[in-house]
Amino acid sequence: MTELAVEGADMGTLHHLDDHRPATPAVSLVKDPSDAETAPAAAEVEAVDRADNPLADWLTVPDAPVLPAWARSAASIKANAAALVRLTWWHARYHGIRTPKYLVKTVLLAARGFFRATVGLWPTLSAQDHSATVKALRAQSKARPEDVDLATRLQMAHAERTRTRRWRFGAAAAGVAAAAIGIALADPVLQTGIAGAVVTPLAYLGRGKDTQFLDQGAPPLRVDMSAQQLNDALRAAGLLKSGKGDEEGPRVSCSMGPVRDGRGWAVIFDLPRGGGKTASDVLAKREVIAQELGVDEIQVIMSRVRAAKGGNAGRVSMWVADDDPYLGTPNPSPLEKAERFSIWEPVPFGQDARGVRVNIPVMWQSMFFGGLPRRGKTFSQRLLTAAGLLDSYVRHYVADGKGGADWMPMKAVAHRLVMGAEDDAIEALKAMLAELLTEMERRFALLRDLPTSVCPEGKLTPDIVAKYNLPVIFVTIDELQEYFTAMEKEDREQVINDLCRIARRGPAAGFISNFASQRPDADSVPTKLREIITIRYSTQVVDRASSDMVLGKGKAAQGADASVLSEEHKGVGVLVTGPASYVTVRADYLDGPSFAGLCRKGRVLREQAGQLTGEAAGDVTAAADAAGVTVPAIVSDALEVMRHSPRMFTTDLLNGLVNLDEDVYGDFNAEQLAAELEAAGVKRTSKQVKISGSNGAGYQRRDIEAAVPSEILLSTGR
Repeated sequence: MTELAVEGADMGTLHHLDDHRPATPAVSLVKDPSDAETAPAAAEVEAVDRADNPLADWLTVPDAPVLPAWARSAASIKANAAALVRLTWWHARYHGIRTPKYLVKTVLLAARGFFRATVGLWPTLSAQDHSATVKALRAQSKARPEDVDLATRLQMAHAERTRTRRWRFGAAAAGVAAAAIGIALADPVLQTGIAGAVVTPLAYLGRGKDTQFLDQGAPPLRVDMSAQQLNDALRAAGLLKSGKGDEEGPRVSCSMGPVRDGRGWAVIFDLPRGGGKTASDVLAKREVIAQELGVDEIQVIMSRVRAAKGGNAGRVSMWVADDDPYLGTPNPSPLEKAERFSIWEPVPFGQDARGVRVNIPVMWQSMFFGGLPRRGKTFSQRLLTAAGLLDSYVRHYVADGKGGADWMPMKAVAHRLVMGAEDDAIEALKAMLAELLTEMERRFALLRDLPTSVCPEGKLTPDIVAKYNLPVIFVTIDELQEYFTAMEKEDREQVINDLCRIARRGPAAGFISNFASQRPDADSVPTKLREIITIRYSTQVVDRASSDMVLGKGKAAQGADASVLSEEHKGVGVLVTGPASYVTVRADYLDGPSFAGLCRKGRVLREQAGQLTGEAAGDVTAAADAAGVTVPAIVSDALEVMRHSPRMFTTDLLNGLVNLDEDVYGDFNAEQLAAELEAAGVKRTSKQVKISGSNGAGYQRRDIEAAVPSEILLSTGR
């Protein structure tokens, strides 16, 4: 669990929130269903807690922790100490640049203090007490002028007043003169000290009741939250009944917070009983609550707190970010620099809003990716397939209905690779699925015959993979809708049934399904296929209905709504891992060149382990890339287009090249194509080819392969 040092609202109190809030999944989001067998049994009731124990009430140990939350672990103390250092450094910089302003303010306060001191000392310096006595005697003498004694007392009081005034003014003048001479003759350092000693008390004397010498010394918060604001927001959303006043109406009870949690506010609260509202009602009002709090709904992260975490049907955990938590520089995938990876381990996928890593276990699972084009759907889907590249005992079957460049690097490792949705590609896809089903049945027959000591649960294990050479099979199909819309009804139904069988029964035999499509309506991707997928991920979609098509019916009402994402959220999506488990994830970044590098690395690993099979073993362009031999681009691209055909008409080859790279081949014609291939070393044994009984101008794939260096052809067995 990631340690979070949290600063209180006054920026002075540090908390460790992991000891308060529900645990956040930091390693994986989905677990093997078989793990239920190893779950701990319910704890037995202790003898002291028995109802028939008369001492139970005062022998029961309280659940309250002895230490404060921040001091319960070394990691927590370290994190909070680091947060205190960061806060101190922030204060030092904040007030340091305001030092000139503080000096000017000090001089002004000292001037006011000097004025107040002068006004306060004037009665003493001017002997006003004696003056009052003289005035009183004069008033008395006017009343009784014949009183000689009174006149004498008046003369003596006047003399005393004059002498006191002269002595006090003289002493004050001498003191000021001596101080001025001393300061003028002193060392500069001493002068500074004396000036500070004089100015400081004067500035203190000059302060007012509301005077604030230092500027606000707290890091600015974009979003503020209090219990009152939370209650007001829930009341405005119709989740709390209104009383005669805010104090009289029902209120939520906060079991934690609101407190600062990283770059946002965290709170766990219980809805009041008697209102008929549940935690699910709160999740459904996410947009209204965000509006009442003055933030965008993407900044509000809410989830139910289940009983396993001490929750109930009315307890909600809410985190409100200061700003959009999914923007900024993408996080590079850890797979990019990895040398090896075991597909049996959870795959690093991305981070949630709080920066906690999200990993996805892919064994025994099937996955579906959906969303609008150019929102990072394929990039996210490739992350899971990329993990399988670094495991030499993973065999890849890949089909890309779009036929673009996203999956072309897989030719270096894929046992089968289908590119595009043309007639020949559709036939290749059907053949690939038939091969997968045959392999699946063969594996089930083998697993049934193995003794329970070797195969205790009737499914694949790492030991069985190595002993019987049964590599995990990773089935990746992108742009499913391209295949379904291009097929005839009969073929479409057959392919759908094959995919359903693979997704439903394949996991036990070591099959991992990784499918992707754009808006998966009933026509492009049937419901019966989508509903058996266990893990779903959706980038931005146009509305809640489209979000539910990808993530599952009713998920948007539960809070798993991909329609709240905006155009800026590329590579961000909602990940659903179970009936009530979801999280918005910013997927790791793995660009095309990095993915191609992983494919080359995966080829080397398979060559070393003797696991390079299928089309990858005989692919001349992939072998050339792996060997560092340069093959002319026109040769490599022509072989890519003709991957599923031993021969092809010139017009079809041109169309395939344009679909592959329109910028390069958009203006090509038959003559220019022939000239480019001839310049690259292609020698045509015949300019005519026969396909399905029709003759026409075209090319033989073997003629184009002959232009590849001979050492590459030998390495592929040609």
